[in-house]
Amino acid sequence: MTTLQQPQHPVLGAVVAITAALDGVAAANPSFMATDQKAATLLEIARAKAQLAELELRVLATADDVTAESGARDVAAWLHHHTHQRPETLRADLRLAEALDRSYGLVAEAMRAGSCNPAQAHVIVNALDDLPADLDPEIKTKAEETLVDYAARFDPTQLRRLGRRILDVIAPEIAEAEEARRLTAEEAHARKKTRLAMRRLGDGTTRITAVIPDAAADRLATNLEAFASPRRDDGTRTETGDYLPYDRRLGRAFCQMLEAIDPTRLPVHGGDATTVIVTIDIDQLRTEAGIAQIVGGSPISAAEARRLACTANIIPAVLGGASEVLDLGRKERFFTAAQRRALLLRSATCEAEGCDIPGTWAEAHHWIAWAQGGPTDLDNATLLCSHHHHRAHDATYLHERLPNGDIRFTRRT
Repeated sequence: MTTLQQPQHPVLGAVVAITAALDGVAAANPSFMATDQKAATLLEIARAKAQLAELELRVLATADDVTAESGARDVAAWLHHHTHQRPETLRADLRLAEALDRSYGLVAEAMRAGSCNPAQAHVIVNALDDLPADLDPEIKTKAEETLVDYAARFDPTQLRRLGRRILDVIAPEIAEAEEARRLTAEEAHARKKTRLAMRRLGDGTTRITAVIPDAAADRLATNLEAFASPRRDDGTRTETGDYLPYDRRLGRAFCQMLEAIDPTRLPVHGGDATTVIVTIDIDQLRTEAGIAQIVGGSPISAAEARRLACTANIIPAVLGGASEVLDLGRKERFFTAAQRRALLLRSATCEAEGCDIPGTWAEAHHWIAWAQGGPTDLDNATLLCSHHHHRAHDATYLHERLPNGDIRFTRRT
């Protein structure tokens, strides 16, 4: 019995012809093409890629029989097995294929004409899917027409922004109400997703992972930029004078911001305004290599405890030999606003030799450490930027006041 062979479908014939044509130019060297021909070729390739992508999506949308015959979960899984493409990309393509086949014929037509590429099609479909479910079908069709028209002039990133505001263009009379509804839903979603986790890595660092609402992230970014701006030139450079990478500047800025927070403006915690208490033995405090302990937290060096005692909003608790509290903070530990203004009159910049960081960005430092009985007065005060303030409490550096009032830092030998 003779089995009749089905004639080749025009779609398969077209694909075979395309691959055959490409095989025909496999050895051709485009280096010898004229400039205008190279330009024309690149544009035609872009157009052909969009057309071929649409053809693939069209076949994907009708390939349920392929998966039924093979037992695959879906055609994306089948393609992954046979072509070794990224499975997440194939699943996204399958979703796009189904959306074009089911709802968005105008986008598919634009791809067939080569005037809308796959990345733009994904963005347009996502924007249309995000429109209210009860939107008038005529308005939704108008949105599709407008975004397809935009595809000839805007890239995917620009299209995404336009897609979020498409109702402002085509239906301004309902846009504001729909935008308010969308934002309310987004904010509710953001509140549900908000989380923060901290994991100690065992090397003196903690990894912080967070998901927070966009509005909170915007505020955080603005606050961090105030500390991380390269114009400050304050802790934003490496030892060789190069600027630190942006992520490291933000990390340092985050630490500086935490030290600058006023605990009296935080919620009551444990029966008192939120405070951080650092305990340290009196003998440890007097040594260069001593160790302090943040109550409920990690150990820190005595040098860091002395630095924090200058400016950070902490309460240092000095303990005697039997762990009795010898001193739990002193009212005069912090320099007052009036004292800081007097320091600014005395020095308009950081007082470290050669440093021109503005004094308004600097920190008041006890020349004789507060923890060692140094008074909080102008004679015992100096203005240091964050970088040099860390140096002042770094045991590997010596610092001395020069006759002209500048402070010189030198590494211990």
